[in-house]
Amino acid sequence: MDKAHALVAAPPAVRRPGLDVLRTFAIVWVMFYHAQIMGLGTPLPAFTRWGWMGVDLFFVLSGFLIGGQLFAPMRCGQRPNITEFMGKRAFRILPAYALMVLLYFAMPDWRETAKIQPLWQFLTFTENLLIDFSSPKAFSHVWSLCVEEHFYLLLPMICLVLFGRVGPKRVMAVLVAVLVGGMLLRGALWLYELEPLLATPANADLFGQRYMELIYYPTWSRLDGLLAGVALALVREFRPQVWNRVQQHGTALLVGASLLLAGAFWLLQDREAFWPVVLGFPLLAAGLAFLVAAADSEHSVLARLCLPGVTTIAAMAFSLYLSHKMVWAVARTHWGAYLHDQGGLAFVVYAVVGLMGGLVLYGLLERPSLQWRARWLAYRRESSRMATQSAVV
Repeated sequence: MDKAHALVAAPPAVRRPGLDVLRTFAIVWVMFYHAQIMGLGTPLPAFTRWGWMGVDLFFVLSGFLIGGQLFAPMRCGQRPNITEFMGKRAFRILPAYALMVLLYFAMPDWRETAKIQPLWQFLTFTENLLIDFSSPKAFSHVWSLCVEEHFYLLLPMICLVLFGRVGPKRVMAVLVAVLVGGMLLRGALWLYELEPLLATPANADLFGQRYMELIYYPTWSRLDGLLAGVALALVREFRPQVWNRVQQHGTALLVGASLLLAGAFWLLQDREAFWPVVLGFPLLAAGLAFLVAAADSEHSVLARLCLPGVTTIAAMAFSLYLSHKMVWAVARTHWGAYLHDQGGLAFVVYAVVGLMGGLVLYGLLERPSLQWRARWLAYRRESSRMATQSAVV
């Protein structure tokens, strides 16, 4: 059997406490932001204002973890097992997602708002590319899942095309080129599509709508975080000596993250302006990449944090992300009149209800699907092992 073309089994997953902390922080941050949008209130408005950045943190984490899965076999001279990769992603995402799509279309009274994009867009993961933002849409937060699905499809194909032909330096150059291309694209869209709307005061609302449709939601405008995560994975897998040296300085990584994120917060105060559109997203991605690198380091305070509930919330972050808006909408319908103007009590009730909804979805579908995935992987690998033994005999 040709080792250069062998299918390699992924190493067992290693739980990284620091990354769980970031995953938990990201989902809580996003949920605060959505609670404010839905009018449920928040006790921390300064924290909530920036909650949209939690999605960018998820992007960096995904790029880092998924890139690592694909690069690990390539580092050993083996092609990544695309069938296993796609199968693992399908088991991880599709069952819980399919149930939520079913509920959104079968139970319209449960939606956070009446209008919703067409069903076929959710089935094809094109909702973020075709969204009409002229009025609020239910389940619109699935746009980020669409971006990640496009990433899951494209990155493995790119890995196969580049396998054995291009070294890590050139791959990094490709990542930088795509990053710069995204910056130029956003700049051009702002200058030629958005800026003309500013000339007419009556188009102020249309400007915000077109910003979301052209800049914020489409995959080709939102690759910065994923690319930053992939760059981290590339260094870790192909330059382990460099990665290990960097990992010795967890505190310095946190300081670097703080400085970069401070710059991103300052620049993105008005995220719809030209320079924030062009430079804000890559600066934010760089700061979050430093944060993820610090969280992955044993020498960082993030890796030593032992907070109650972090592992549980991190494990069910995907289910929480999918379900929280619908769960809150149902709770608001039944209890909103009693919770109106109740301040902290309302916040606690909605927080508990949101967590319970995510826990139900996780226990009902996400966790069982991960168990099915483990059995499927074990069966595939045992079959592959037996086939290899038979071929040798």
